[in-house]
Amino acid sequence: MPYNRRSKLITEGIARSPNRAMLRAVGFDDADFDKPIVGVANGHSTMNPCNAGIQPLVDRAMAALKQAGAMPQVFGFPTVTDGIGMGTEGMKYSLVSREVIADSIEVAVNGQLMDGVMCVGGCDKNMPGSMMAMARINVPGIFVYAGTIKPGFWKNEKLTIVSPFEAVGAYAAGKMSKEDYDGIERNACPSVGACGGQYTANTMSSSFRPPPRRPTRPPRPRACWSKRSSAT
Repeated sequence: MPYNRRSKLITEGIARSPNRAMLRAVGFDDADFDKPIVGVANGHSTMNPCNAGIQPLVDRAMAALKQAGAMPQVFGFPTVTDGIGMGTEGMKYSLVSREVIADSIEVAVNGQLMDGVMCVGGCDKNMPGSMMAMARINVPGIFVYAGTIKPGFWKNEKLTIVSPFEAVGAYAAGKMSKEDYDGIERNACPSVGACGGQYTANTMSSSFRPPPRRPTRPPRPRACWSKRSSAT
């Protein structure tokens, strides 16, 4: 069975000249129409630290796919951040966003008959959304986790995103100084990456991994790790 068994329906034959004309505009040459087309679902955004470090991984994946003989096509999908939307009307969009993300990936891959898909995400909603999409589409798929955030520190105390939430209550109750309140806020999230803790992103990153033959790599590498791209 050819690797391009789906995409050849839009790239082969006399009637597909308009299809090929449009693909030529985005970098396809004559020899590329026989290659499998692999969608790269790119969760990069600067809306939150969870997804802000994804682009370098996508760039590396695109290059690797081309080197392996595929034609990658990148597309994006929306994202919602619980830590930013919490306590506002924005949270009404959080849970449903998993379906929107899954729908977005499914539409792109099936709408252009791609032969495979690689999803890159790093937060509570785009990780399950990506997995839901891959299950629906039923083509070869890989999910890449963008990595977790570094811990923050304030006065030798380790911080996570939970720390400023707790600081709000402590400061409002008069049990925390303004200095500590500000210090926690400014140091809780020192890098890109998913919220540091066993919340949805890090929990799902563990469950997504098949049982390893040997423990050669950390299960949740940090998003800002200098060797992150080669660990993918």
